[in-house]
Amino acid sequence: MGEQGTALDVPAGDARPPPRPPPAGTGQRGPEVCRPSVLASDLDAAGAKGLARAFAALADPVRLRVLNMLAGAAAGEVCVCDFVEPLARSQPTISHHLKVLGDVGLVRAERRGKWVWYSLERDRLAELRGALDA
Repeated sequence: MGEQGTALDVPAGDARPPPRPPPAGTGQRGPEVCRPSVLASDLDAAGAKGLARAFAALADPVRLRVLNMLAGAAAGEVCVCDFVEPLARSQPTISHHLKVLGDVGLVRAERRGKWVWYSLERDRLAELRGALDA
């Protein structure tokens, strides 16, 4: 270097740059503390996995229509045979969708003779709503 210096010259007192905040997702905290409401989540990994499965089951237009029909049913339940015409799907297809919803606890099934009647599991739906409101 010459006597005039260059842009790369650093004065002796400023040899180190200011500290950077830690990278996101490392679990380390920087000088400021994150918002407590974000850090106070009570959703653990297992709970998140169960919720994700339930929300994934909702990610189908036919299943959403099934839930809508169940929610609007005057008697609070619908026979599997009553889904075929309004949904324009075969009975085996409807049964598959109802099984997916049942596997994640969103509907309850009750066999009566050769038909199965379905109703909403309103507590489970409330749990999903609550997870989004938390």
